[in-house]
Amino acid sequence: MSNKYSIGLDFGTNSVRALIVDVSSGEEVGTAVWDYAHGDAGVIMDSRYPDLARQHPLDYMTGTEVTIRKALSQAKSHHGFLSENVIGIGVDTTGSSPLPIDHNGTPLAFKADFENNPDALAWLWKDHTSHAEAAEITQRAAEMRPAYLAKCGGIYSSEWFWSKLLHCRRTAPDVFDASYTWVEIADWIPAFLTGNEIPEAMIRGICAAGHKAMFHSSWGGYPDETFLGSLDPDLVRLRRNLPDNAYPVSRSAGGLCRDWAHKLGLTAGIPVAVGAFDAHLGGVGSGIRAGTLVKIIGTSTCDMMVAPLTEPLPDIPGLCGIVPESILPGAYGLEAGQSAVGDIFNWFVNQIQPGGSETGSHEALTRRAEKLKPGESGLLNLDWQNGNRTILVDQRLTGMLLGLTLHTTPEEIYRALIESTAFGARIIMERFEAYGLKVDKIINCGGISVKNPMVMQIYADVMARPLEIARSAQTCALGAAVAASVVAGSAAGGHDRFETAMDQMTGVLEQKFLPNPRHAAVYDQLYALYKQLHNIFGTPDYQANLFAVMKKLLEIRDEIRSQ
Repeated sequence: MSNKYSIGLDFGTNSVRALIVDVSSGEEVGTAVWDYAHGDAGVIMDSRYPDLARQHPLDYMTGTEVTIRKALSQAKSHHGFLSENVIGIGVDTTGSSPLPIDHNGTPLAFKADFENNPDALAWLWKDHTSHAEAAEITQRAAEMRPAYLAKCGGIYSSEWFWSKLLHCRRTAPDVFDASYTWVEIADWIPAFLTGNEIPEAMIRGICAAGHKAMFHSSWGGYPDETFLGSLDPDLVRLRRNLPDNAYPVSRSAGGLCRDWAHKLGLTAGIPVAVGAFDAHLGGVGSGIRAGTLVKIIGTSTCDMMVAPLTEPLPDIPGLCGIVPESILPGAYGLEAGQSAVGDIFNWFVNQIQPGGSETGSHEALTRRAEKLKPGESGLLNLDWQNGNRTILVDQRLTGMLLGLTLHTTPEEIYRALIESTAFGARIIMERFEAYGLKVDKIINCGGISVKNPMVMQIYADVMARPLEIARSAQTCALGAAVAASVVAGSAAGGHDRFETAMDQMTGVLEQKFLPNPRHAAVYDQLYALYKQLHNIFGTPDYQANLFAVMKKLLEIRDEIRSQ
């Protein structure tokens, strides 16, 4: 029998990639990446509004065609590969990245009246223009519907669906009024691939709806009209145009339509899985199980865990949602994360440009920073340069670097930035464990985890846990391909269960990063100081005197340097 293959499409912040995978072995036989054509590295911004971040939906369509065709061309050089043996497509995207569409499912950005209007584009996950609306939604839900907040960590975020829609209503009413509904790009992309663009025919994914749009079966789906109407009566119209059901990635969104099959060179009718967010399918591509914390480390991070639906699970403050079957069938999906990680390192290299292009590159700074010992710099950073996603859920927090002297070097700052993101990761891990979700294993994936061993060693030392690295360099796309193999089913040569598919298609590298006990002991001291800064600047009621923090940093620095 011929080998069967599935395709994973991963729509990231700056580019889209396609991955073709052998469903029986996990061998990756073809891949391609296409950088978005619009904006700055795919992100449309406005210097007048630093919180604004949009994307053009045309890039998603162009990227789909370009990457799949290139990946197929590459795969054809692999012995025995035939495009007719591709049995399914899976899709992951950023989120919450909602897009305004008309009654035909056409993005408003494709219409002449709105072609130059950034408010008619997809509102990218990192768009934080709606921070005031997020605070308002949080307050109103606390008064009227506390259950809504309980399932999304206690605070509604400016990164999420309803905040962005409400902000559009108030700042761009022409776009709001012209929209029939809004759709997450995770749902819109499978819709155009299957020819189901009409809003009433679109399949909405539980991943996006549950984690970002306050969808839960216990209250009938999306938030009720009374609650939304109390925020703005015009939200009621959009609520009426949303369905009452949302589905997991184990469900097909439909068959690949003839037009797209012709464009891509694939067989019409092969199933396209319901879409999900990149982090959730990154968990799948890393082989997530109960007790495993998967960290998807990129421009930001997402921290994913699952827990059986059959066991009681408390609501956990500060998380980005606890949603049944948002990652795996039969399990709660739990999401947390940091609003910036790689973006912080890039900011220092690209904006501050320490020492110029040669001595201030990531590679040059890493070579010098890895020679430093923990605590040697006397520096401590708060990793909030793009706000805090978890556990404070506050995009109006900002970064801070403490301990600077006239002797501070660029590599010391670079290492302190990395260490602070590791401290933020430990805060999240401890929140999971405080509510009964024991972390037995940590698997990292994403570009940074593969490209920079120093970062991984710092994380292992700070978190005091062994770290493993997912085998695939494209774990999100691989997770989408796993979902595609499941919706295709065993009759087509795929899999009937996610567990079986993950066993055969995913894995980890042999290299592990083990914590250094001496380094971990120093980082415990720095982490205690980090938590003081975290709590006093991040929580309204925390009382503490920070006089000793600078002195303690110097004590640690002097002790390390004297050894």
